[in-house]
Amino acid sequence: MPLLLSAQNLAKSFSGRRLFSGITLGLYDGERIGMFGPNGAGKSTFLKILAGHELPDEGSLEARRGIRVGYLPQEDRFEKATPEEELVHALRHDHAGHLEEHEKHTRAAIILTKIGFGLDGAPPMDAPLRTLSGGWRKRAALARELVLQPDLLLLDEPTNHLDLEGIEWLERFLNSGAAGGSGGGLGAGFAFLVVTHDRYFLENVTTRVIEINPLFAGGFLSVAGNYDQFLERRQVVLEAQAKEQQSLSERVKEEIAWLRRGPKAQRTKNKSRIKDAHALISTLAETRQRTANDQSVDIEFSATERKTKKLIAAHNLVKSLGGGGDGPEKRLLIDKLSITLSPGMKLGVLGPNGSGKSTLLKLLTGQLAPDSGTVKNAHDLRIVFFDQQRQQLERRQLLKHALSPDSDSVVYNGELLHVSAYAKRFLFRYEQLDRPVGELSGGEQARVLIARLMLTRADVLVLDEPTNDLDIPSLEVLEASLEEFPGALVLVTHDRFMLDRLATDIIGLNGRGNWGLFTDYLQYENWRNRAEPAPAESPAKPAIATPETPAPPATKTGLKRLTLKEQKEWSTIEADIHAAEARVLALQQQAESPALAADHVRLTAAYAELSRAQQHVHTLYERWQQLDTKLHS
Repeated sequence: MPLLLSAQNLAKSFSGRRLFSGITLGLYDGERIGMFGPNGAGKSTFLKILAGHELPDEGSLEARRGIRVGYLPQEDRFEKATPEEELVHALRHDHAGHLEEHEKHTRAAIILTKIGFGLDGAPPMDAPLRTLSGGWRKRAALARELVLQPDLLLLDEPTNHLDLEGIEWLERFLNSGAAGGSGGGLGAGFAFLVVTHDRYFLENVTTRVIEINPLFAGGFLSVAGNYDQFLERRQVVLEAQAKEQQSLSERVKEEIAWLRRGPKAQRTKNKSRIKDAHALISTLAETRQRTANDQSVDIEFSATERKTKKLIAAHNLVKSLGGGGDGPEKRLLIDKLSITLSPGMKLGVLGPNGSGKSTLLKLLTGQLAPDSGTVKNAHDLRIVFFDQQRQQLERRQLLKHALSPDSDSVVYNGELLHVSAYAKRFLFRYEQLDRPVGELSGGEQARVLIARLMLTRADVLVLDEPTNDLDIPSLEVLEASLEEFPGALVLVTHDRFMLDRLATDIIGLNGRGNWGLFTDYLQYENWRNRAEPAPAESPAKPAIATPETPAPPATKTGLKRLTLKEQKEWSTIEADIHAAEARVLALQQQAESPALAADHVRLTAAYAELSRAQQHVHTLYERWQQLDTKLHS
């Protein structure tokens, strides 16, 4: 593969602290790279250097002649009022100055259509950006980069603050666009490097995974393959490093013993060996210092361990928002919802942005009153609440006062700890204690909130998006602590890995009052797709796998399990699926026709029709699975 960008011995420091050093790697055409690392390792800074927005302290970058690099930062900032105006503005200030004005508008419309704007149920291209949800703002920011046709796209934590539907869409889009499909609308496709701590996202979209971490010699580890393959290789590398360090330690012991021999022996010592011995000692010291950075946050929530069976009992909750004065129209979010939280129950709350997840948490914790229905708590119930907006943090407050407002010590699990010792559990350095909380990174602020929550004994933990900005080691420790927590847990998160590991129950909301209770994410996903077919967000063929092994022939006994109507449906469903897939293929070719490229009105209509055809295929496969299960059960 042709080399796009080469980094040679990059190093960067911030506020006197070295973020990374000696990083040398190449990025190649067609690669789909995922990058992660501990908080404070300099991942965002590294991306800014690759994008040309910052200069390294040391090292250099070499880029292929004429390369176009797109950069999507964590925070979405716009200069214009609507998505279409934003994209046209970007084209006016780029190489596309040779395009006529109508050509710029056409190119913007094509990209926005392929991103999903203007399709059934989606915001129009001229929707005010300030009114869009976080997910649609992220799509608009992505479209702004894609309209400039990058060869390499750099994305910094794009899944943060997206709902699960948005994350799944981004996975499909990147897989189709980077592979050269029509999803990106970029012809030959594009390479990308994405910084993320979403483990399923790393597994689903990458062909190469990089971890920036001073733990590794060279400051990083790069492995071809997905996240699972990376983990396997990482373990091998760490074991080899540990053996090498042990061997080095033994050699240093021998050299130190040799250096300590008496004066008579020293007269005959080889000066070269003395020099080598000192170099060996220095190497061991550097290795130990580097591997000492392999630490994890010490997270352990305190529980009251009460034996009450019912901690919170919600019955027939109804809640609407809006409808007052000149504000938005009244909208029913939750309708007759009933649920009981007991010790050991771990409830995941799912739904698209704006569906009422945070509202439900506030109803259960008494921060918000329902329109009707009741919430009954056990006597003297203790609830600990994690706020995704981090409004509980005062940005100007010093870290040491945020952890311990009234003294220089905290009481944790009945033990008196100095605030510096407690801060060290969360990987904060001594010199950070006198820094304002607002100067800390997003991951560090999340750790401050968790540290404060751990000081309070709880019957119920209510966590609203606690995973945002946390690195993978912190996520793993947080999961282990929540798994062991004996009280009830209510968890809003877009981290599918955490949901699969923790959730005993899942409640799904659709934002129009409907809700459902499920045992796992797959059940929720099927309910969501049946309740509301999603508009097409990419012209790529939907990722619906035909069963690898065909179903066994239906016996007469098996057919008796189906009604007469279902038997007739079963006899034709395979042919219906083939016909529906053929229609999707034909519509996809029609949508990609150059004849439509200059007419964004017809192009939008073509993609809307393609959307409906793709959804029909999805519905047919779901029905096939239902009938097959009934037939062979």
